[in-house]
Amino acid sequence: CVGRYIQSNPQRVVTMLGPLEGIRVIDVSAVVSGPLAAMILGDQGADVIKVEPPGIGEVVRLPNFERGGLTSLFINCNRNKRGVALDLSKPEGVAIMHELIKTTDVFIQNWRPGAAERIGLGEETLRSINPDLIYCSISGFGPTGPYSDQRVYDPIIQGLTGHAGIQMSPDFPIKDLVRNIVADKSTSYTAAQAITAALFARDRGAGGQLIEVPMIDASLAFFWPDGMIKHTLEDSQHLPGISLYETYRLWHTQDGQIIYFVASQVEHEGLFRALGHPEWITDSRFSDNDARMLPENKEALGELLDTAIRSFTTEDILARMNDNEVPSGRILELEEVFEDPQIQHNESILDFDHPSAGKYQQAKPAARFHGTPQDPRRRMPPLLGEHTREVLEELGLDADNIASLQEKGII
Repeated sequence: CVGRYIQSNPQRVVTMLGPLEGIRVIDVSAVVSGPLAAMILGDQGADVIKVEPPGIGEVVRLPNFERGGLTSLFINCNRNKRGVALDLSKPEGVAIMHELIKTTDVFIQNWRPGAAERIGLGEETLRSINPDLIYCSISGFGPTGPYSDQRVYDPIIQGLTGHAGIQMSPDFPIKDLVRNIVADKSTSYTAAQAITAALFARDRGAGGQLIEVPMIDASLAFFWPDGMIKHTLEDSQHLPGISLYETYRLWHTQDGQIIYFVASQVEHEGLFRALGHPEWITDSRFSDNDARMLPENKEALGELLDTAIRSFTTEDILARMNDNEVPSGRILELEEVFEDPQIQHNESILDFDHPSAGKYQQAKPAARFHGTPQDPRRRMPPLLGEHTREVLEELGLDADNIASLQEKGII
């Protein structure tokens, strides 16, 4: 019943900057894995339309660090999007979505397997409407398999992909979680890169295609290069070596903590000089990597290093390490990140002032496009349904039709 109100050839005027200018993305995903991927595309110039159910919207709009209709997590995953509130459980809502798909390049969903098909938004249905559509389906475990129907969140994926298994300090060897949503975020970046690759392939004649991104696969692939060093070569247990996660640790100074990391012989010698013990360079126990790898020598050196580092203040030892070209840095509290001189120099943190949520800060997109610069301030995160009327008017609906849809609770 909605289709008769919608023009068959809607026109778009693209005025955005960025390498993805002119690309339209429909984002019906929720929480982080899909929304963050869509935000990356929006930062890079795509016209991203975020579709949420009327009422409370998606789950991360529920009050938790909330002000003026926006929460911190929603803000951090939904910049540079237009917001549409549309009930996709109703035929009229799905009909509107089908019309939007006609002029859409990318569709992103992270529903459980089978959910999209049940409401008429599966890949085959949308492909019949727009053969050139890039359809990205993000799921916890994939469309099939023993876990495919299970509900899942980031920490469960961490446990299944090795992340939690190696989160052990040498001082307190107890397994723990990575205390940020590394599985969700690695999935987001995987999806965003895959979508741009599919768009590139489409421009070379490949047409539209389905992209499936299981979180368990994205998280495992992200973890593997260093996390699975011991499990890459067959029979690795018989080979000499040490994994990176076994070398990661914090070191205590007189007044704080630091991190340093040395990989080469030159860096080891620089570390010994920085600590005031150049004699360790010629000590047969520590003079080369093979000697340092022997368990008894490794333990002895660890004790010596700990004692030496604890004798310095943080400022003093970091200066000495820097003078000797030892990669090192202090442990910053979250509040201190804002004051770090390199972060300030890079202008890595941006300030915003939303009409209802007030002032807030976000990290700047890391990639710097010199020929097609992106604008992270182009659009602030939308309030629920903020652009519904605007998007429907672009489809050709008039005020009466929009009012009728609103009365029925479709928008």
